[in-house]
Amino acid sequence: MKVMPPRIRWGVLSTAAIGLKKVIAAMQRGTHTSVVAIASRDLHKAREAVEVLGIATAYGSYEDLLSDPSIDAIYNPLPNHMHVTWTIKAAEAGKHVLCEKPLGLSAAEAATLIAVRDRTSVKIGEAFMVRCHPQWIRAQEWIREERIGELRSMLGFFSYFNIRAENIRNQLEFGGGALMDIGCYMVHAARFAFGTQPLRVVASIDRDPVMQ
Repeated sequence: MKVMPPRIRWGVLSTAAIGLKKVIAAMQRGTHTSVVAIASRDLHKAREAVEVLGIATAYGSYEDLLSDPSIDAIYNPLPNHMHVTWTIKAAEAGKHVLCEKPLGLSAAEAATLIAVRDRTSVKIGEAFMVRCHPQWIRAQEWIREERIGELRSMLGFFSYFNIRAENIRNQLEFGGGALMDIGCYMVHAARFAFGTQPLRVVASIDRDPVMQ
């Protein structure tokens, strides 16, 4: 009889929409993953979420979730400016971390997390599905095999309509802006496909007059 490996028991920091509507559902369908707890600074929101999603435990603080010894790993979909702080807290609590992109708001922040990972001996990953999704891995294989010819350039388009100044995605001090929110997908996909670092970077911006 085939023995299945134990499931990784996940805790989720916050009731962010990306977690409730996308990531948690995928984890619950996985053969090696289970979501056992959700934390929110608003216990009522956490309880609502676990009831809808069929999860066992709701916590009214992130600290309470991190102190739960039954949790192996943390999914961190908090706002961008909170990624580093809570990823460090999770790692220091002995939890592996899958953190939403961007992992940090600068190269220095990313380097800090690498040092924390090495010191705590946990795994810290950035939630870019490009690295793991079968269709992207197959595309990368085809590029390496030159089945589509020589890769010389990539053109990507990713957008949505959001002109609300109060939205956190439009607030620079909280890690908002086009590059951190969705432009990073284009950058990451290009680096993944080419398998190397860019030699030169050029950027331009066209500001919406309503948002200035």
